[in-house]
Parts: sequence; C-alpha cells; structure tokens
Amino acid sequence: MKKALLVSLLVVLTMGMASLAFGQEAADSKAAGLDFFVMTVLACGGCIAVAAFGGALGQGMSIKNAVEGIARNPEASGKITVTLIIGLALIESLVIYALVVCLIMLFANPATSKVLAFMGLS
Repeated sequence: MKKALLVSLLVVLTMGMASLAFGQEAADSKAAGLDFFVMTVLACGGCIAVAAFGGALGQGMSIKNAVEGIARNPEASGKITVTLIIGLALIESLVIYALVVCLIMLFANPATSKVLAFMGLS
C-alpha cells in the first residue's frame, strides 16, 4: 500500500513538472518574471510542508519514547519531562527557521533584482 501511494505521488509530481517543462515559452518577459515568483511561492510551500512533516514526525517519536521511558521508570519522570520539553522546543525551532527563510524568500528576496535584471525586466 505504501509503495503504491509513493509511486502514484511520484507520477503526479512528474506529470506536473512535465507540463511545466513542455509548456509554451513565455511570450512576454513580464510573464517570465511572474513565473519566477510563482516558482518561489511553490518552493516555499514545499519547504514548509517538508519542515512541518519532519517536525511533526520528530515530535511524535520523541513523545512516544518519553512516555515509554516514564512507563518503565516512573521515578525518572521529572528528568525525562524536562529533557522532552527542551527537545520539543529545539525541534519546533527548526520548523520556525524554515518559516522565516520562506518569508524572506517571499517578501524580501535578495536575488529578485538580479533575476529581474537577467530577464531584462529592470
């Protein structure tokens, strides 16, 4: 089941990228500039999705292991809980860093002027 889901997801992504690759050339240079921003938005969305998935997976595994550790040794619950909270904060900080990078790319992209100059739009 997992393999079929993975294969179907890869087929959908491949078809989506193929339509972009074989699409008509941008007739207007402004459309090419718009394509740059559309691709930036898509890349940022994918980055946030991967970061959120990885963060949620890491948090779930750490909580599971902490609960198992507390169940085995209830006397150590205080130390395990403190370590768990610190670990969860560090995991969540990575997701927040991904969000900050995406916001920088969307609203204060340092390469925007260079890309637009390369496309002849500036």
